[in-house]
Amino acid sequence: MTNVAQMIAGSTSASPIAKLRAMMTLLWPSVLFYSAVLIAAILALKMPSATDYVGADNDDGMRLVEVRDFLNGQGWFDLMQYRMGLGDGTLMHWSRLIDLPIATLIRFFGFFFPQERAEAVALAVWPLSLIVPSLWAMGLAGRRIGGTFGMHVALGLTALLLVANNRFLPGAIDHHNVQFALVAIMTAMLLDENHRPLSYAVAGLAAAMAIAIGAETTPFVAVVCVVVAISWAWEGEPFARAAKAFGLALGLSISLLFVGTVPPRLYSAVTCDNLSLGYYSLAAIGGGLLLFAATFASGRSRLLRFAAVGGIGAVVLVSAVTIAPQCLHSPLADLDPLLVELWLDRVQEAQSILGANWQDPFTLGFYYSTGAFALAVCVFRLAYGDRVRVHLVLLSLLAVSWTIAAVQVRGTAFSNLLAILPLTLLIIDMRRLSASDSEDVAAAFCYLSTVLLSVAAVWGLAGGLIGMQMGNGESILQTAPAKPSCSSKSSIAPLADLPAGLVVAPSDVGVSILRFTGNRILAAPYHRNQGGMLTEIHIGLAEPQEAEAFLKGVGATVLAYCADNPQTRELTKMKPDGLYAQLAKGVVPAYLQSIPTPEGAPIRLFRYVPTGS
Repeated sequence: MTNVAQMIAGSTSASPIAKLRAMMTLLWPSVLFYSAVLIAAILALKMPSATDYVGADNDDGMRLVEVRDFLNGQGWFDLMQYRMGLGDGTLMHWSRLIDLPIATLIRFFGFFFPQERAEAVALAVWPLSLIVPSLWAMGLAGRRIGGTFGMHVALGLTALLLVANNRFLPGAIDHHNVQFALVAIMTAMLLDENHRPLSYAVAGLAAAMAIAIGAETTPFVAVVCVVVAISWAWEGEPFARAAKAFGLALGLSISLLFVGTVPPRLYSAVTCDNLSLGYYSLAAIGGGLLLFAATFASGRSRLLRFAAVGGIGAVVLVSAVTIAPQCLHSPLADLDPLLVELWLDRVQEAQSILGANWQDPFTLGFYYSTGAFALAVCVFRLAYGDRVRVHLVLLSLLAVSWTIAAVQVRGTAFSNLLAILPLTLLIIDMRRLSASDSEDVAAAFCYLSTVLLSVAAVWGLAGGLIGMQMGNGESILQTAPAKPSCSSKSSIAPLADLPAGLVVAPSDVGVSILRFTGNRILAAPYHRNQGGMLTEIHIGLAEPQEAEAFLKGVGATVLAYCADNPQTRELTKMKPDGLYAQLAKGVVPAYLQSIPTPEGAPIRLFRYVPTGS
């Protein structure tokens, strides 16, 4: 009887553990568990040191400004930023698809909190909530290629990547975190080896949304379309329903998003930095032709199907050259050379791999090594014929993402994300090899090394340690001493007490002026605001008498001078007799009257009073 009682008690105590293990073999319970742990880790690591509820990136602040304008009655189709730039303002290229959920959260939390607190809570909830779809997609992809263990490896590696990614921190409300989730979803859908139509319909919808939200992912979406088309050409009838679902979903979704987000007056306009006639027509034409081909040619020979795919590609290419030839190069290619030198070349996320190497070579491991490792793994697997379709798909998506990252550092988030999946398969195999002989030290070492090399943060840590050993004072492991900022609320507080006017300030300060005051600004760091940025630069370079003509011409009321601003320092060096250089020496023209600022503020404010007034 005693033994029986012990067995019953043991069974009862083991039951919750058994249930937990069973639950963790399922996708959603696992995703929710990893999400909860990751969110808790982010809050514990980041919140104690947070000084603002908006992300540190200028784009986060500008997004909040646009959301506020939307909440205050600016129309859904009205994307003008009326308080920025020359003339009547600047037409922004961002999508209301991101503004809407953030605005909804602010309005919802406004029922319970004052306005500023409602904003703070909403801006914390939005990026953290995007962790769930990102982990869901990566967990699904890991399970599809590597079973339950593959799911947990992918979830674990993704969690480690996200905890080091600033786009999922509270306050990060720019669109890059949404794009991250969409890239993960598209990848997971393409890895459905059963070619379920629903998976490919979801991929088509995600592709359309990625284009509508931002042009950065357009090359990736193009490769997704190519992967689906070639898969259909190779497989034929077994892949027909999947191809039709993708083509239909892409064509229909992009049409609905075009009509639903593009102002009717701009239907015929072609812009290359957002959804416009160019990207819409190419996606709709490609999706429609793929749907047509899969419907009528799936039963034909493989050669004929490949010819059909080649024909679709030719039609899309001719359409691109005819409708949007300007979009065959970077939207930033038309920037004024002065802006390239003084602004773009100094934006970290816009640096190429060569620029990043020049600025700090010890960060290259964090940015590029995991992706390069994964590319090598894919090539090696293909050379040995190992799970060919999976590795071909991953190689295609990873290659385009790594190439984009080599052109602009901002793309490394996607290449590091996609690297997780081929490395997940490698970890599975190395674990199996190590487990087959527990005394094989070499196998265990290879397994552990594979796990470590699959984490981008490990490469970053190694680079930081090397940088410290070599005396690189700007290593990523070191943080710059805190200094008062010209963009802080306290620095520009006096502007909020002045009658609303046009403030001339360095572009990096402009967004804060929009956020904290009711003033207009001349410059902010956006390529569509070239005129305003160039005018501010020429004001700083011009001799004081000529600078007054600029100030009067744009209708300026206040000049904000920030000696510590990198661009201002450069302008001071470029033109020793220019206005900014004179202000640096303490020489203030008569038409500038000093405005008191808080003690210790790094910014100097001057009211512009036209000569003779």
